[in-house]
Amino acid sequence: MERDPRPRRCRLADVVPDGARLVGDGGTVVSDVAYDSRLVRPGSLFAALVGGDVDGHAFVPDAIARGAAALLVEREVAAPVPQLVVPSSRAALADVAAEFFGQPSAELDVVGVTGTDGKTTTAFLVDHLLRAGGLRTGMVGTVAVRVGETLLAHETRQTTPESADIQRYLRQMVDAGSDWGILEATSHGLAMHRLDRVRFAIGAVTNVTHEHLDFHGTVEAYRRAKGILFERTGAAGGALVVNADDEGARSLLAFGGGGSILRYAVHDAAADLRAVDVVSDGAGSRFRLEGPGGRAAPVRLPLIGEFNVANALCAAAIALAAGVELPAIAEALGRAPAVPGRMAAIAAGQPFAVVVDYAHTPDALAKVLRLLRRLQPGGRLAVVFGSAGERDVEKRPRQGAVAAQLADFAVFTSEDPRHEDAAAIIAAIAAGAAAAGGREGETYVRVVDRRAAFERALGWAGTGDCVLLAGKGHEGSIIWGREKRPWDEAAVAREVLAELGYGADGG
Repeated sequence: MERDPRPRRCRLADVVPDGARLVGDGGTVVSDVAYDSRLVRPGSLFAALVGGDVDGHAFVPDAIARGAAALLVEREVAAPVPQLVVPSSRAALADVAAEFFGQPSAELDVVGVTGTDGKTTTAFLVDHLLRAGGLRTGMVGTVAVRVGETLLAHETRQTTPESADIQRYLRQMVDAGSDWGILEATSHGLAMHRLDRVRFAIGAVTNVTHEHLDFHGTVEAYRRAKGILFERTGAAGGALVVNADDEGARSLLAFGGGGSILRYAVHDAAADLRAVDVVSDGAGSRFRLEGPGGRAAPVRLPLIGEFNVANALCAAAIALAAGVELPAIAEALGRAPAVPGRMAAIAAGQPFAVVVDYAHTPDALAKVLRLLRRLQPGGRLAVVFGSAGERDVEKRPRQGAVAAQLADFAVFTSEDPRHEDAAAIIAAIAAGAAAAGGREGETYVRVVDRRAAFERALGWAGTGDCVLLAGKGHEGSIIWGREKRPWDEAAVAREVLAELGYGADGG
């Protein structure tokens, strides 16, 4: 975590959240906020967060040894420094961080983008469109954190970082002169208080399908968590951007009282912003962008797939709500940047296509496989993927069924098993494939080692075929237990292709 280039200082008494009990000297000066004891420096307030695997209270001695000046705890501990005792250290951290960093979201406008799929692409496009409209931006999301023109290290797997990081980034954006901050707002982040005390000017939803039920329990609870974004945006009188083609997205409007509504769609003719006469091919999509008041402009979007038309519409609606004119939006969409790990082609001179994509939900897998089938009509289609450990178990057989129904060949492999048995995760995927008509050994195989899975799929492919490497995208590691083993999906694919005799010089 890069530190704030402008050191901040305040008295502990100035950041006491509601419901907290102050033990010790409230006049103690705090010069930083940290929830990882390894990042504590002299003067830090250390927040002992309680999670599923780790209780931060166990790291209080380490934080003290590193110079912590104060503590945020859920139970009073024996320590030589003052402490704030609260019912929930995670919820209180958002309040403490917002006060410590001077409530930065009061000094710039913030966009929150939520949805099961498409958040990252949409956030990238929003950033691109706002900057094309002459606005200064910062962005926090799955792939990158950027403040002004500076890219910051983003080593965690949290699309929505902890509240202390969010408030720190927003303060850095303000200090860098940003007009807008763009945040990917996950259901976990919303439910776990990471986005508390952020004032949203615009809240947007791409879609809401089946995902993360391991954490939320039910689809209703999952939607309710995402609805927090609309609830807060609406309460602040902000703009609510909704995919009118998606029932799950529309359901969030129930939480957005007080906000203005901007609906976008490809199919719903009553939407405020539409893509009309869409024509898609291997180079992207062409359509007419029709907006409020009869305004319209042609668009040539260089991102392939009709789902990216929907992502572009969401970004365009956000940009409209932010004050960018429709002609400028249409022109900028024609220069839309590629998103790391999303529909990335790997070319090493092989006579078949290889595509890396982050798709990991059943719905996203289905969309990408259908797209690749259309783009490779004469060839066969293979897919390599797994399912994350300690995450939604109900989606695993559904993933397998999608592969059996839409691919000619599938290799089920490991994807962040964490503390689960990788073979058992793969078995659940395979069970779904078998139930959908797949035949083990013929249309699908199980390979625990992901590199070996690549070897199996790429070795299977022939001239005119296509291999989709799904689920990891841009990520730089595979998590086994608590160990993050280095991994680069595209680099490993190139290595395997080289072993098969193909190279960047044309093979």
